[in-house]
Amino acid sequence: MTADVYRRRRLTVAAGLIAVLVLGIVAVQQVRGGSSAAAPTPTAAPLPVETAPPTTVAAEQIEPAACMLEVPEVAVGDTGTDVECAQRALRAAGVMDSEVTGTFDSVTQAATRSFQAEVGLYVDGIIGKNTATELGIWPGADSFIVRTPAPPEGAVDLIGMPLSSVASAGDDAPPLPDGASMASGKRVVYDRAGQRVWAIDDEERIVRSYLVSGSQFRNEVPGIHTVYSKSEMALGWDLQADLPYMVRYTQTERGHIGFHAIPSWNDTGEALQTEDELGQKLSGGCTRQALLDAQFMYQFADVGTTVIVL
Repeated sequence: MTADVYRRRRLTVAAGLIAVLVLGIVAVQQVRGGSSAAAPTPTAAPLPVETAPPTTVAAEQIEPAACMLEVPEVAVGDTGTDVECAQRALRAAGVMDSEVTGTFDSVTQAATRSFQAEVGLYVDGIIGKNTATELGIWPGADSFIVRTPAPPEGAVDLIGMPLSSVASAGDDAPPLPDGASMASGKRVVYDRAGQRVWAIDDEERIVRSYLVSGSQFRNEVPGIHTVYSKSEMALGWDLQADLPYMVRYTQTERGHIGFHAIPSWNDTGEALQTEDELGQKLSGGCTRQALLDAQFMYQFADVGTTVIVL
């Protein structure tokens, strides 16, 4: 056998082996459901329209709140557009499926509690700042606060006492809030929503008005009260803070509530807040005032003076 014949036979055998391998691969792919490179790829049939996943009824019923509260909080017994806003937000959050009625009933309270537990808030069934923020309906605390320009140096109120940086008097003061006429004559009006106090004399003049820092909690009692005692210095309920110029007007299970100057720790003398922070709810129950405003209140509000809490 010549070398050329030998090479031709080797090439022929190699070609035959390659053909067998290709046919084997094709057969295996066909058995497995695959296709060879030469086989046409089948076109998938279009998905029928009716098999597309439908939108759930619940998702269609839950509408975005698209509103903001116009009051600092809503709770059981409240009615109106602010409650409607809260109910829409609870529906949008998926914790309430009843109708929007505008009445904060037990169903709305239960939904509020469920939402608070879900997001890790204190569970009290009241939609205030923290809960409304999580629901996306809190407009910001400053929405309820009216700030006046700092008075010029040496400015005084209508009885001649110097004004603090957050105080004004007479025509420069913000107008009285709704509810200030619940009583007449000399009185003090405290608006919790606006974190502001008005001192009114017997002639219905605004002797002085200023920002305060009221309670973070729901322990202030709205209504008409009367100043029943005063102390130039008092101690906080935990006996760790000094409360200068205390004017008491109501009492709770936890203790007296009244007006006093910004407190300070009695061991270090450090103030618990700054005057610039007035207008925010920062206390545990009483109403904090700038020192000059606390000195004014101590002189203005004699025992027997009416206090209106709104």
